[in-house]
Amino acid sequence: MRTRHIYFTVAACAVVVYLGALWNLYAQDDIERIATSPLVHSWSGLWQSFITPYWQREEGSQLYRPLTVATFVLDWHLDGPALFHAVNVVWHAGVSVLLAVLLNSWCGAAAALVGGVLFAVHPVHVEAVANVVGRADLMAAAFSLLAVFAAVERGSVAWSTVCWLLGLLSKESAVVAPALIVAAWAFGFGRPARGRVAAFAVAWGAAGLGYALIRNHVLGAYPVFVAPLFFNQSPVAIRLTGVAGLTDVTRLLLFPLKLRADYSPEERTLVTSMLDGRVLAGLAALVAWGAWYYWARRRARPVETLGLVWIALAFLPVANLLFPIGVVIAERTLYLPSIGLAVAVGALAADLKGRQLALVAAGLAILGGVRSALRVPVWHDRYSVIRSIVRDSPKSYVGFVLAAPRLIIDGQVEQALQAAQIAGRIAPWDARSFIVGAHAAYKLGKPDVAAELLEQAHRACSGCLNIYRTQANLARTLGDSAIAESLMASAERGSHHGP
Repeated sequence: MRTRHIYFTVAACAVVVYLGALWNLYAQDDIERIATSPLVHSWSGLWQSFITPYWQREEGSQLYRPLTVATFVLDWHLDGPALFHAVNVVWHAGVSVLLAVLLNSWCGAAAALVGGVLFAVHPVHVEAVANVVGRADLMAAAFSLLAVFAAVERGSVAWSTVCWLLGLLSKESAVVAPALIVAAWAFGFGRPARGRVAAFAVAWGAAGLGYALIRNHVLGAYPVFVAPLFFNQSPVAIRLTGVAGLTDVTRLLLFPLKLRADYSPEERTLVTSMLDGRVLAGLAALVAWGAWYYWARRRARPVETLGLVWIALAFLPVANLLFPIGVVIAERTLYLPSIGLAVAVGALAADLKGRQLALVAAGLAILGGVRSALRVPVWHDRYSVIRSIVRDSPKSYVGFVLAAPRLIIDGQVEQALQAAQIAGRIAPWDARSFIVGAHAAYKLGKPDVAAELLEQAHRACSGCLNIYRTQANLARTLGDSAIAESLMASAERGSHHGP
């Protein structure tokens, strides 16, 4: 099979699987970051994005993704949701082909085909590709691969550094690119002379320092946001929860049959004991990965070994092991680590030929492609995601808190209040539950219940004005102006006691 045919096959798999995304609208964070974002709706956003945090202070913080936001601005002014999703699909196809290019160079055509097809159709990528804001993961991965290619295949200090910087401006996960390059060198791929290594180190150091200074200046005194599950928890409990999460990570990478849009409590809860079965399962998963690594090293399989190291390096920053992050588990965070899986599996298939190669590639394309294509409609809009959370993560408080506004819209106000109260009991740190519950209580003529819920909202987050505004806007849309005024009055009272 000719090289260009391999790249075309990989790209075609990536595109065909996600054709359904072209009919998707905006879902979840797409709404705040794109559909209702004044920054994205103005041409000035092309440059304002570089001096503006990704999230507002009360929404979350310590995120700086200006290049991704700038692409949203461009898409917004050219067309609607279909273009946003088409661009995501193109980015994904590009990453898949870049991966195939590297595998072809390192391990041959068979590895490029199998690894490229596996990555193109892997079901764990659906959240990143079919949800527009997942573009940050796609762009960070693309520029990370380009940085690796430039350093390992071309020995270019300048291009590798530029691509790394573009990756950082897309999403923070690209920070691992220099480590990935050093790992490739360590396994014998494109290792430069010592003086050249020093040049890379100096260039990366200068670029990283410049990025850090700009990022710090833009974010200023924004607080560090961590997953609510980790609020006021000990470092040991956070790390044990991270270890327990390795079971989910292993399942999602190797057996991605069950996918979820949400892994919040009570679907996933804090782990506080080393003897917890979830920790033991996570350690067993880690041992299994270690055994695969040991087997590959003993048999002198450098590409396969590099792939496994890639998984570890790319996942470590989002593993809640070094430090806590804003999610416990999220499928989109596995986009960059899964490149390592594709590299390792591609290397395993390097000696396949003819009919065997065709069967393996076709089997991966069909199995992964069907699962991914069936998952794409979940990200059609906010309500399709809510239905998915309720169905796939029935214990998650997020399903209840997101379903409550929809129940109000549908006139099922009593059920909305019940859903909000359930969410509040599971996650008393999330003010959204109490604010939407107060809306429902007011609508039911229960001002005392509403007042109690708003007091709990103030205790959870006294400065979350945007949450109040969102709920007040819904109330006005439904003709409940008095309720909207009550919510905003409560917000103003609470803000006086905020940070």
